[in-house]
Amino acid sequence: MPLYEHVFITRPDLSAQQAEGLIETYGNIIRSGGGSVGKTEYWGLRSLAYRIKRYRKGHYSLMNLDAPHEAVAEMERKMRLSGEVVRYLTISVDEHEETPSAVMLSQNERGSRRDDDIAVIDEDMPDDDAGDSGDMPDNGGDADTDGDLPGDSDSVPEDSTETEKVQ
Repeated sequence: MPLYEHVFITRPDLSAQQAEGLIETYGNIIRSGGGSVGKTEYWGLRSLAYRIKRYRKGHYSLMNLDAPHEAVAEMERKMRLSGEVVRYLTISVDEHEETPSAVMLSQNERGSRRDDDIAVIDEDMPDDDAGDSGDMPDNGGDADTDGDLPGDSDSVPEDSTETEKVQ
């Protein structure tokens, strides 16, 4: 049987459990058509590249399918009729990858980096009882004391065209 990767996006107002339930619903359509569903991944609520049907976000899901074309066509027909599915894409592949997809790997990497950043921030934070020694010195509220900032009215050069007209 042909192998497919199928990604679909559902409305953002669905809960995560409802979005994951749709994976099972559409998987049952494939199974009833004589196919099988391999790996499934719920990628979560993600931003869309552009608005689709007034939505800026959507729940992304991936399914690896080993099914006849008729079963995939029936699943796509039901997705077109469903008000919950915003977009879908089915691609024929030579073989399925058993490892997690690139999206799942980047989510896991991002999560581990966030944990590391939190630990580093906690270590570098000064104690609250350190006092006001870390505050900036007060310069009386005047930030430009030396007048060397660009656009300062004191440092505007004289226009050479005006001097030529006067002479």
